Amino acid sequence: MQSAEQQLVLRSKNGDQTAYEKLYRDNVGKVYALCRRMCGQKELAEDLTQEAFIRAWQKLGSFRGDSAFGSWLYRLTSNVVIGHMRKHAKWQEENFEDHAHEELLGTQHTENYVGDIEKALKGLSEQARVVLILYEYLGYQHNEISELTGMAIGTSKTHLHRAKAYLNKRAQAQAS
Repeated sequence: MQSAEQQLVLRSKNGDQTAYEKLYRDNVGKVYALCRRMCGQKELAEDLTQEAFIRAWQKLGSFRGDSAFGSWLYRLTSNVVIGHMRKHAKWQEENFEDHAHEELLGTQHTENYVGDIEKALKGLSEQARVVLILYEYLGYQHNEISELTGMAIGTSKTHLHRAKAYLNKRAQAQAS
């Protein structure tokens, strides 16, 4: 017996736009949150969210169902964001709004704490921030990060190590 999501995917593959609209509504918040975490810009995240769903519609025929639709969509979305970053030589840095930090951390925080996190993340290079998010929050392995970003596995490991060291140093300084 197929799950409701599997039925929606099958109907969408057969051209049922209503079914795809339901998949969209069920996943748009998570896809936007991922885009926002990866790029750090509200407007760009909105654009990349739309691009991810357009690409998902175009590539739906290639979805084999080996994993959940959401997992496939997350990987596709990561590829869309990283492709955008690659295409634009200078990866963008903007301030995160408070709610983006809450999504990232999954809890409510005081305004000061959110400001501290914002400062800490802004202190990371874009590459280090992307590697940190992909590895720590999304569970990607270094070989997958390498494939997504085009950086060498060793470079991915170095960015992660430096990001963690930097964040630990900042946390210790805050605790003092």
